[in-house]
Amino acid sequence: MENILLETRAIGMRYGDFDALTKINLTLRQGRIYGFIGENGAGKTTFLRVITGLAIPTSGELSLFGKTAKRGLEAGRRQIGSTIEEPALHLEYTAEMNLELQRVLLGNPDKGVIEQVLRLVGLWDNKAKKVKDFSMGMKQRLGIALSMIGNPQMLILDEPVNGLDPKGIADVRSILQKLNKEQKITILMSSHILNELYLLATDYIIIHKGRIIKTLTHEELAEKCQKYVVIQMDNVSVGVTVIERELQTNNYKVMENGMVHLYGFTRDVTAVAKALQNNGILVTHISLCEQSLEEYYLGITGGANHV
Repeated sequence: MENILLETRAIGMRYGDFDALTKINLTLRQGRIYGFIGENGAGKTTFLRVITGLAIPTSGELSLFGKTAKRGLEAGRRQIGSTIEEPALHLEYTAEMNLELQRVLLGNPDKGVIEQVLRLVGLWDNKAKKVKDFSMGMKQRLGIALSMIGNPQMLILDEPVNGLDPKGIADVRSILQKLNKEQKITILMSSHILNELYLLATDYIIIHKGRIIKTLTHEELAEKCQKYVVIQMDNVSVGVTVIERELQTNNYKVMENGMVHLYGFTRDVTAVAKALQNNGILVTHISLCEQSLEEYYLGITGGANHV
């Protein structure tokens, strides 16, 4: 069985009358990449702050690397690299100077770690450049480098691809995959870009209104993200009546854009089109699609607007 790095039992966080977190029970195992998903205000950042010691929960228990006592948690947090909300960068300093400050702060005697992490994130050639002159993508990569200075076993990253263009997102994905596969580093990351998490994560944690409502592996998600037939037709109200009568099913959804998502006939799309056309329905588009992570998320949370 994979080693357990983090375990929480009934973690709660209350601010006045507001419960930011409620009875969070979670287990993270070594070598996995966890995608942390939730709308704005769902409790993602609050939970990450609890893990890293930036916030103290009002209830529950936290275990890091098997330790629950204060001293054990402090030692465990030294094995975690993190970037919460945004990288803490000194803009007037060079990339190399930023990392040197972090190395001294963490008490890492290995000066060679600076070159190592800069090469890892592709910034070695920019080591003498001031951070104020970095692009957003370079700053995000430098933030990952900062989190690696202490040679952590686990990374906690809050929105590491926020504001990046497609190339920047791909660069960060490649770095994180390399860290996970080659150095066996466990990663817990939040992101608004759910399709990106689908490409990267091995596991998913969905938080909604301060509660963990679903945890599942990539394989389990693939099973739940069912395929469906997308149909565009000239008369939707009559068309769905035909579907119910001719295909003997009411397992469909009429979307806001007028498209119909039909489930259960993914292996016989031709029969669907034929049934509609034989009943005078003009089918202008029909295709086979698969539910995305975003669609799955919206389905189980009731259609949240901001992930």
